[in-house]
Amino acid sequence: MNYYMAPLEGITTHIYRTAYHKYYRDFDKYFTPFLASKRLSAKEANEIKPENNEGMNLVPQILSNNIETFLEIAAQIQDVGYETVNINLGCPSGTVVSRKRGAGQLSDTYALEKFLDAVFEKCPLKISVKTRVGMYDTCEWEDILAVYAKFPLEELIIHPRLREDYYKGKPRLETVRQAIDVKLPYPICYNGDITSVATCDDIMKVIPEINCVMIGRGILKNPGLIEELSGDGKADRLEAFMGELADGYERQYGVGQDTNCLFKLKDVWNHLGMMYPDSDKQLKAIRKASTLSEYRIAVKRFFAQK
Repeated sequence: MNYYMAPLEGITTHIYRTAYHKYYRDFDKYFTPFLASKRLSAKEANEIKPENNEGMNLVPQILSNNIETFLEIAAQIQDVGYETVNINLGCPSGTVVSRKRGAGQLSDTYALEKFLDAVFEKCPLKISVKTRVGMYDTCEWEDILAVYAKFPLEELIIHPRLREDYYKGKPRLETVRQAIDVKLPYPICYNGDITSVATCDDIMKVIPEINCVMIGRGILKNPGLIEELSGDGKADRLEAFMGELADGYERQYGVGQDTNCLFKLKDVWNHLGMMYPDSDKQLKAIRKASTLSEYRIAVKRFFAQK
């Protein structure tokens, strides 16, 4: 099985990826949160700098429905040395969808095909797609698949939910089966609700042909998850990993910018806390920390009691 780290906006940045890469089993591929600016901002440029992603097989992801913008971003990605780009056709955010980007592009298969036709004609990079299976109804999926089948994708990453599902409800595994049965001429990667060995096993029982999975929220909840999925046992490195993450954010934002650092760290703890339902008191102390010093003390006490 191959494992990919999902692109999660604001969380799986190069700071998170670098800390993860240092302490846990390496992902086969890492995907950046989406790049959307025609001229990459400093923040976006930092995400794809090779020196910020040493030792990682990184794939930059683009969010755009504008051919010119897409090609401009792709050119900047190529200039840095990348050979592959991923197209985001799955983001369900209201502001993204209202502009016919992300999952919003799935609502008009004619426009989607026209966009992909231009992209594949003019983009020098290999192209993969991360997609949902429709906007409102799974009956849309057949037409969307027919569009994808016309292009030489490097791979298709399927999150088997509709846009209106957001991240709720069970993944619609029958849509992945539908894609497998079409016998597309490129690999399929599964994405969605892999949060434990048990959930992965249950999903693979339905789609056993899949040999590649992308994991997002599951890895935030349990950074050692793919070691467990691989049969390597549990990885007890969370304290060191969280220390590395705090140091990374402090370097990024600068000394004295505690508020920005804490915002990022507490966001990660919102996911990690799900693993510790009996630690409300210690987790509350982490959430209430107003300085990095208070935060580090609270985290130290948390791990001392584990």
